[in-house]
Amino acid sequence: MKKAAFIGLGLYFVLAAEIFPQNSFSRGEELFLADKPGEALPLLEAAVSEDAAHVRAALYLGMAYMQLNRNDEAIAAFRKILPRSGNQSALVAFNLGNVYFIKGESVFAEQFYTQAVQQDPSYAPAWLNRANARIKNGSLADAVSDYEQYLVLEPRSPKRASIESLMSLIRNEFRTEEERRLAAEREAAEAAGRRQRLLEEVAASLQAAAEESRGLSAGSESVLDYEGEFELE
Repeated sequence: MKKAAFIGLGLYFVLAAEIFPQNSFSRGEELFLADKPGEALPLLEAAVSEDAAHVRAALYLGMAYMQLNRNDEAIAAFRKILPRSGNQSALVAFNLGNVYFIKGESVFAEQFYTQAVQQDPSYAPAWLNRANARIKNGSLADAVSDYEQYLVLEPRSPKRASIESLMSLIRNEFRTEEERRLAAEREAAEAAGRRQRLLEEVAASLQAAAEESRGLSAGSESVLDYEGEFELE
């Protein structure tokens, strides 16, 4: 009887070791999805500690850090899992982009949004957020291209009107900038033409003055030079 009890206790510890990590994650996931990141955090940290390759746990952990404004820790969690995130790599890269965007580091944000769309070209939110990052980075033409791709993937997006309005503003800015460029080129060409005409006029004037000077000099040189003395009778 004692032997049976000992075997049963041993099996309990074996089974507990296998299911507790899952229980940590399951409870952490439940709290996280219930919008309780503070309560979910220690459980998600435990789940990741117990299984460093648990992509979903690491993803939730990073997102919980984000919700708690612990952005550097979120970046660390996402970066750690990204190389081994498999078919979740687009989602992990997307969230990395989001953290960097929140931190105001739009260059890094664009980099990870790009990685997300490379991993999953059909992932519409990554196209949208990369467009927003490119606006911040001053790459307006590329941003318009991303917005267009997003609308192809999400033709019924509730953001469609706002996006189309923004693209219209950008295109108008392009047209205005092109008009300014052409006007500046015309003005520069006209100014160059005026300078050239002025130079030609000055050169012609100097040429005329030189010719007049040579004429006077030639007249002086034609005076006869008498040698000897004049005698008066």
